[in-house]
Amino acid sequence: MADTQQVKFEDVSVGDELAPLSKGPLTAVHLVRWSSAMENWHRIHYDHRFAVEHDKLPGVLVNGSFKQQFIVQLLKDWAGLEGWAWKARFRFRAMDVVDSTLVVWARVERKIECEGYGLVELDLGIRNADKDTTTGSALVALPYRNGAAVPYPFAPPSQDPWASRPLAKKQ
Repeated sequence: MADTQQVKFEDVSVGDELAPLSKGPLTAVHLVRWSSAMENWHRIHYDHRFAVEHDKLPGVLVNGSFKQQFIVQLLKDWAGLEGWAWKARFRFRAMDVVDSTLVVWARVERKIECEGYGLVELDLGIRNADKDTTTGSALVALPYRNGAAVPYPFAPPSQDPWASRPLAKKQ
């Protein structure tokens, strides 16, 4: 984050794409370390024989929480020090296996002006070499060009833009 400039609400347009975040190839060592840190001892995340022969999976699986962390990293880095990655929702639609390289992407879908900051709704996903395996959306608060940083702790707007919007079917 130190090498990037703070993105401001006015600098963002609907349809803009965020710089993608690439992770991988994710080796067995990465998956074992993550499983250990999360205390997720399910063998599908480290035991190839168990995953393939017992659970009939295509290989050792990348943890969902690991992929979730990649999404948050992209949002946090884009929001910058003066912004706030407020909400994210997503669905894991397909499996990712060891040695995959995953690319997290996001595109601006909507801008919402609020008092003190602007909200940006993003369409997002995680793509492996073949397809999107995770799809979702996020709300990120950005400061106005001549405004203050988004308050910390974050004070959500009085009207939650997602309060009446269910997760879309495509997600």
